[in-house]
Amino acid sequence: MTAPNLVIRAKQVVLPQGITAASIHILEDKITTVANYEDCPPGCDLVDAPDSSILMAGLVDSHVHVNEPGRTDWEGFETATRAAAAGGITTIVDMPLNSIPPTTTRAGFAEKLAAAKSKCSVDVGFWGGVVPGNTSELAALLGAGVVGFKCFLIHSGVDEFPNVTEEDLRIALPELTRLGAILIVHAEVPGPISRTGIPAYHSAVENAATAHDNRVLPISPHRNVCATEYETFLASRPRAAENEAVELMIKLAREFGTRVHIVHHSSADALGELRAAKTAGLRITAETCPHYLTLAAEDIPDGATEFKCCPPIREQENCEQLWAALGDGTLDMIVSDHSPCPPEMKLRESGDFLAAWGGISSLQLRLPLVWTEAQRRGHSLEDLSRWLCAAPAQLVGLQNRKGKIAAGFDADLVIWDPQRQFTVAGQQLHHRHKLTPYEGKTLSGVVAKTFLRGRKIYDDGEFVGEPRGLLLTRTASTSSSESNL
Repeated sequence: MTAPNLVIRAKQVVLPQGITAASIHILEDKITTVANYEDCPPGCDLVDAPDSSILMAGLVDSHVHVNEPGRTDWEGFETATRAAAAGGITTIVDMPLNSIPPTTTRAGFAEKLAAAKSKCSVDVGFWGGVVPGNTSELAALLGAGVVGFKCFLIHSGVDEFPNVTEEDLRIALPELTRLGAILIVHAEVPGPISRTGIPAYHSAVENAATAHDNRVLPISPHRNVCATEYETFLASRPRAAENEAVELMIKLAREFGTRVHIVHHSSADALGELRAAKTAGLRITAETCPHYLTLAAEDIPDGATEFKCCPPIREQENCEQLWAALGDGTLDMIVSDHSPCPPEMKLRESGDFLAAWGGISSLQLRLPLVWTEAQRRGHSLEDLSRWLCAAPAQLVGLQNRKGKIAAGFDADLVIWDPQRQFTVAGQQLHHRHKLTPYEGKTLSGVVAKTFLRGRKIYDDGEFVGEPRGLLLTRTASTSSSESNL
């Protein structure tokens, strides 16, 4: 066997079979051997992790809104992937909306790939989109390399990515099943939201234009509605909207045999339905996000629109049920749903929850946010690795390459200290805009070093070398900038 050119070793290595002292032998970009801690061949480079540190597979985040091209002032591949590297994330998967054009046609996907080329500090995959009328594009998009498809059951917030109805899905699902493609679903339906009688004013993009014009948005003209109170916003997105959407997708998954994944799940009321569907053998999975696991509606101040996201952050008792569902496997993974925007779109001056853009930027903080709360509830490092690494990799078809420390896998690794604490300061975050609901929060778990395919890309606060992230597609390309899944 060819000798490794790099060995990374630690006293606490999270492996599929458990935590142990080990040395990871790396040749070029792959792990060749997981060996005993003392096994370090002469002549190779050696990285010794401190005894207090954890060596874990690089994180995979399958739910990231990069927004480039078209809305690069919201985020962008350069800034998003630097934030990922600083957070121990070595692979992200970009969402098909909030960019212009959206990834709903092969031509739109080509523009996305061109925009990302040579800018990425970590490896990047791509979701395609299902919108009304684009069923004929799905095969071409899958052939061009998307990992699967995303749809909304309610207005997405941007008009160029319209939501689908049940009738639209009955057209698209047979094609997705034929292609063997997964459909990931923003699972809120509009009926229960409309029945609250609490209006959203207009699209977030229109709100942004208003903010740029320096006009003051009015507080809701509807009687007995105070748009600066978080309770008003929470009431406007009731659990029933998620519950009914989950019921619909379970019904359609059963009818069409399509693989379905529920994104950013927040309603504890629907967990029983999901659990029963999985027990019955339906091809359905679900994720949740750090903000639903670390924040509670009761603690959100009036006017603090940086906390707005859709579905909303719910009550503490709901949060605890989500943690229990992670523990029993009803929820499969934790992803960021990194959904940034310019600060003015949050309308922080007016504090209007109903009109502000909904989305939380947390890409860099995913590991410490989850670990801080997971350890308090008795969850293990193995649980953490499954939720943040292995399960998202499997979702997007990377389970034989990413998300685990094993021979033959990409040498994507993170060294981090689980006990070291830090206080979140927005200006220290590397994504484009710094407004965060986690400002001032004390977290445990500091990323020290991140390795992408055997090369160090982040080292104690510094980025190392030029961007070398691959664009992960299903095409046959194996050039320096693209790689087949």
